[in-house]
Amino acid sequence: MAKNLVIVESPAKAKTIEGYLGKDYVVKSSFGHVRDLAGKKLSVDVENNYEPIYEVSSDKKSVIKELKSLAKKAEMVWLATDEDREGEAISWHLKEALDLDDDKTKRITFNEITKTAINKAIENPRDINIQLVDAQQARRVLDRLVGFELSPVLWKKVKPSLSAGRVQSVAVRLIVEREKEILDFVPSSSYRVIAILKLSSGEQIKAELPKRFKTEKEANDFLSKAATASYTIGNLEVKPAKKSPAAPFTTSTLQQEASRKLGFSVARTMSVAQKLYESGKITYMRTDSVNLSDTAIDGCKEEIIKSYGPDYANPKKYQTKSKSAQEAHEAIRPTDLGLRDASSDRSEQNLYDLIWKRTIASQMSNAELEKTTVSINLDNSPEVLEAKGEVLKFDGFLKVYLEGSDDDPEEQKGILPPMNIGDGLDLDSINATERFSHHPPRFTEASLVKKLEELGIGRPSTYAPTISTIQKRGYVEKGEREGHDRTYIELSVEGSTVVREEKTERTGAEKGKMYPTDIGIVVNDFLVEHFGRILDYNFTATVEKEFDDIANGLMQWTEMIHKFYQPFHTNVEDTLENSERAKGDRILGEDPASGKPVIARIGRFGPMVQIGEQSDEEKPKFASLLKTQSINTITLEEALELFKLPREVGEYNGEMITAAIGRFGPYVKYGKLFVSLKKDQGDDPLTVELDRAIELIEEKKKADANAKIAVFEDGEVQVLNGRYGPYIKIGRKNFKIPKGTDPNTLTLEDCRKIAEEAGTKKKKK
Repeated sequence: MAKNLVIVESPAKAKTIEGYLGKDYVVKSSFGHVRDLAGKKLSVDVENNYEPIYEVSSDKKSVIKELKSLAKKAEMVWLATDEDREGEAISWHLKEALDLDDDKTKRITFNEITKTAINKAIENPRDINIQLVDAQQARRVLDRLVGFELSPVLWKKVKPSLSAGRVQSVAVRLIVEREKEILDFVPSSSYRVIAILKLSSGEQIKAELPKRFKTEKEANDFLSKAATASYTIGNLEVKPAKKSPAAPFTTSTLQQEASRKLGFSVARTMSVAQKLYESGKITYMRTDSVNLSDTAIDGCKEEIIKSYGPDYANPKKYQTKSKSAQEAHEAIRPTDLGLRDASSDRSEQNLYDLIWKRTIASQMSNAELEKTTVSINLDNSPEVLEAKGEVLKFDGFLKVYLEGSDDDPEEQKGILPPMNIGDGLDLDSINATERFSHHPPRFTEASLVKKLEELGIGRPSTYAPTISTIQKRGYVEKGEREGHDRTYIELSVEGSTVVREEKTERTGAEKGKMYPTDIGIVVNDFLVEHFGRILDYNFTATVEKEFDDIANGLMQWTEMIHKFYQPFHTNVEDTLENSERAKGDRILGEDPASGKPVIARIGRFGPMVQIGEQSDEEKPKFASLLKTQSINTITLEEALELFKLPREVGEYNGEMITAAIGRFGPYVKYGKLFVSLKKDQGDDPLTVELDRAIELIEEKKKADANAKIAVFEDGEVQVLNGRYGPYIKIGRKNFKIPKGTDPNTLTLEDCRKIAEEAGTKKKKK
């Protein structure tokens, strides 16, 4: 038996580390957290100084049993979990769950999985840092208290099965408030003037009027003058400029850049980065720091000189701006800067390549540019046109990498031809195009992470789960909008005449943006009204700072929880007692047929519209909204259309086909058969025609027929083809078919026997 037991969180990490340590070490994985607050109860003893009640997770009992056995036989146990608060807490939970003695337990950390780093860690062990553990416990307990007490309020006051979280609810608030800004936004238009002018050499330049005209008349008046004007170069200004490289990656900037450049979701970025870290290719991927070690800076310099020459090397240290940057980590960088091919997996290689380029670029020289601005005078107007050009004199870090942006890309500026002050120009063309102001952009995952970081909300380890959670809970969805056609005016000069033309453009199309759902808006509005303190951005940032204070030993974690919990608990009780139910009601107008109000609101199964009030003698009529509709934007006309459902589409083989919207979306019904309509193919329950309905019904029948391998006892027992292969269905229960059994040969007796054996196995377990 090996003298030393090393425990890490993941099997991949264990495998990499085991390769670096000798035969005296066995490396095992805990597969993440082994203990947590007990599930169905609050599991925080509020009366006893907020004592957490932990239990070993049911799926980790066998892991703990194996680790306990190995720990008893080992001379020394090395807890080698990640170096952040979460990792420190896992080590502490392992020590508690395995009942390890202090004298035979050592804690080691490293921010890269290389032989040098592992050996250095073994040579410099330490004790578990209880302050870091307390900071993680404070976060876990606070989040449990908020979730456990807020969720029942939402069940009672909004809709069953809802849940709330401290950081998640603040993230939803950001998205909801941005959506309200967009809905309230009224675009204004102005006229942008662009001219194409010709030099005596025959070369053309593009010039723009630096100001925009507010009205069509002003633009028209200017173009009338421009049509007959003489043009000369009034001024020519040449200025040197430089671009500096971005700092190496932190967790947040990596998530943002991987989203922009690779199209990765935040969760995918963290998953791929985790694999690169565990295989020893990059440093630890949860960090607030932009700092690089001296070894890394020297490695960058060597690689830059070798690949690009000494002029491109400019070693520098970056300072982390965030005052609350967690622990003294390094930025995310490759462990070996000489390595370009890190993985055969495409996602891993693409992310590694991004990290390599950003790290190398951060240690390279500035790019040097020459910017030219030409002022062009008109002899009959005080207005001045401007032409701008840019020449790259030395590419520097741009040879390797340029940081992406969430904003609209700048217009590329080309090189201007040679010219002198006083040179005349001929007008080739000039036009004034109506342009519209833009509403604030909706958040992408990347820009949401950036905003959360700016506000001091959350930490590197929380961004990915926060964004995943708000989508899973149905408060936010990531999607596309097709946009709509918009008319704009273009004025141009033909001869000495100004010509007006109306044109059409597509606007409002968006991809990969985050939209609040109707239920997300209603829940947010309710929480902001009744729990404004918890959803306050400054308050949430202050809580993060207090976690940092606990980690630095400046505050007792239980004091921090007590200060928060007492007013919060009173707030919860008061809201349960005194607040009205929130439905997000919006009165759209009157039903022309009955004169009753038409109301859009959240119902038990989601967004809906109703005609009439609950208090009316006659029961209100209800209709579900289409997936593309929202209670916040639906019009009276659109709502009334929904009451035309269910709609009779036509007869087929003597049976009526009806179209409607159900709990799971639009469908057509034929006898006992329900067939979903396909939105991506333009199907709409209000307009679907008989031929299309029949086509969908026949497709469904064919699919159902192919799904049935055998049917016994009038359908009570069936052998079916499923998504993951053949299976047996008895009543409402499904059973796996044992490997090696041909589903086509099964009898009723075989099916019953397989079901019985499956039941026995479950009981034994």
